[in-house]
Amino acid sequence: MRDRNVRAVPLLLGLALAALFCAVTPYNNVFLQNSPLAGGHFPLASFGCLLLLVIVLNPLLSLVRASWRLHSHELLLVWAMVTVATGIAFTGLMRTFIINITTPAWFTNTATPVGRILEALLPPGLFPTDPETIRALYNGLEGGRDMAWWEVLYTIPWHRWIAPMVGWGAFVALVYTALMGLMGLFTHQWIENEKMNFPLLRVPMALSDESEKGTLRAFFFHKYFLAGCSIPFFLHLLNGLHAHYPQVPQIPTLILMQPYMPKEGLLSGFYKLKVYLYPAFIGFAFLTSKQVSFSLWGFFMLGGLLPGLLQVMGWRLPSAALGTTFGPVLSGVEEMQMIGAFGVFFFFILWLGRYHLSYVVRTLFRKDPALDEAYHGLLSPRVSFWLFAAGFAGTLAWLCLFGMQLLAAFLFLIVCFMLQLVTARLICQGGLPYFTLTAAPSDGFLAFLDTRLIAPATVFLALVVQKVTFVDVRESLMPSLLHASKVSNGARPKRRFLFGVTASVVIGVAVSFAAMLILYYKHGIATLPDSWAVETARRVHENVAQLVEYPEGPKPWSTSFAVIGAVVMTFLVVGYQRFIWWPLHPIGYLTTYSSAMRILWFSFFIGWLVNTLVLRYGGVAQFKEARRFFIGMIVGDMVMALAWMVAGLFSPVRYNVLPL
Repeated sequence: MRDRNVRAVPLLLGLALAALFCAVTPYNNVFLQNSPLAGGHFPLASFGCLLLLVIVLNPLLSLVRASWRLHSHELLLVWAMVTVATGIAFTGLMRTFIINITTPAWFTNTATPVGRILEALLPPGLFPTDPETIRALYNGLEGGRDMAWWEVLYTIPWHRWIAPMVGWGAFVALVYTALMGLMGLFTHQWIENEKMNFPLLRVPMALSDESEKGTLRAFFFHKYFLAGCSIPFFLHLLNGLHAHYPQVPQIPTLILMQPYMPKEGLLSGFYKLKVYLYPAFIGFAFLTSKQVSFSLWGFFMLGGLLPGLLQVMGWRLPSAALGTTFGPVLSGVEEMQMIGAFGVFFFFILWLGRYHLSYVVRTLFRKDPALDEAYHGLLSPRVSFWLFAAGFAGTLAWLCLFGMQLLAAFLFLIVCFMLQLVTARLICQGGLPYFTLTAAPSDGFLAFLDTRLIAPATVFLALVVQKVTFVDVRESLMPSLLHASKVSNGARPKRRFLFGVTASVVIGVAVSFAAMLILYYKHGIATLPDSWAVETARRVHENVAQLVEYPEGPKPWSTSFAVIGAVVMTFLVVGYQRFIWWPLHPIGYLTTYSSAMRILWFSFFIGWLVNTLVLRYGGVAQFKEARRFFIGMIVGDMVMALAWMVAGLFSPVRYNVLPL
């Protein structure tokens, strides 16, 4: 893409669309349980906006004046703004935020032992404690369902939310500032020095480029693109009709392997294996480099062999060996390998960028506009360093102000931001539209430490904070910021692109908080169908109370497997760095036990297989043609997801094309 000036109109359009989708996301995702507008790092909302702009708005503008058309950078700005904002509106922050900070008061008001323990740990002013506020929130306002949305907005007791909003608003602002700085520190290194692939950007960049060149019609009617589109079209047309009219036959997209796998023995780890068929994910896997896609599904299969191998060797490791954990899907002690693996890979990232980072440090106090312009991304590394330093120091001060011990808070934040950086690398390089952590930041500390050495208030605040911003990375902010930074290359002036992305973050937090609060007060948390958000928040607080009342010592098995993970990752990064022929990419090992790979593994296997065969027998020319087919699969899957999402607005039956 050539350098282009970004005008103010698409910036305003992006802000309006970001606000709109943040306002409707809670209703669509939580109340209707419809296909999520914000789901993963290739959300429906941003894709739908981009598609509308290139096939409707730009052609209409061409009829009036050709110069009014949105060019590629402006289209990608709107895409990036909606992506960033809608991620915040759901799992990225708001899906569990309000529930998380009101759960202690819910336990207290129900007179449970957990409530009595937590009551003594609550920092003043940070958590809503008024019984009437909690009752109205969980049961809904009296007559709230009959009120209009604006009436609910007016009736909410906002004065009771001022203190929590100020306290947590400051925390979120500081964390997001640090993430923005961390993004800027590594953008140039990953884009320019490492030439990192961004598979999730291939489709929006292709659509925006074709729109700017005026060849979108030819692109859409290419035989390979149409063939790729036809697969998800007919698949989801048939299955969607089956959901509404059961007499219509369906094509299974989920195959349970349980009947074909033994419950005991070497293959017992695959007893609950599932095969999911998602055309869009096959497309992303094809667009990912062969080494990465092979490693993602390959390590998942190797990880499945480990429980059977341990069983054959006579080692049966009970889940109780883990102790109390807070990882989203952590269930077996062997999965603690990821603690060590993430740590080693973090240092590998620093080692790869050592020259870049050392140069940044040397130029911290020397402003050079020409040097700043030479860097890729939204922010120069020098400015990014100070942003990260300010955000990190501010977050550390916030934690200490509300009761955390200084050393514990410092180490905790180091681990949290380490996981954010590694996760962003995984998603952006691996083309993972959907990813979950195996272990939480706290699990590493709890494996090695005696919890009696940590003050109860420190334990409580750390575990609540990580649930708010650092555990659920399905729609985390930093990968979306890196994607925005990548597509901003060539946009002029950079500050306008940066303003758009930053403003969309602010709008995402403010609008989605108000929208989620209105939904809760209108219908009541207890009556909404999102039981996952309630149960996970309560489990965190119950586990905190258990740790406070019954402290735990170091866990030998967890420690041993964490060390094993570090050793394996060290072996992988050394091989990857030293040998050209090395077939395995280290990021594959990091996804071994992620619940996302239980859904994605087969898609990545198919994508890798076709990628390999096309390159071997068709060469680069045929690969470029075949790429249209897989882009068509992605576009077709997303279009059908949008179509059935719109149908779900008017029907009590929901058909979800993509995983929730």
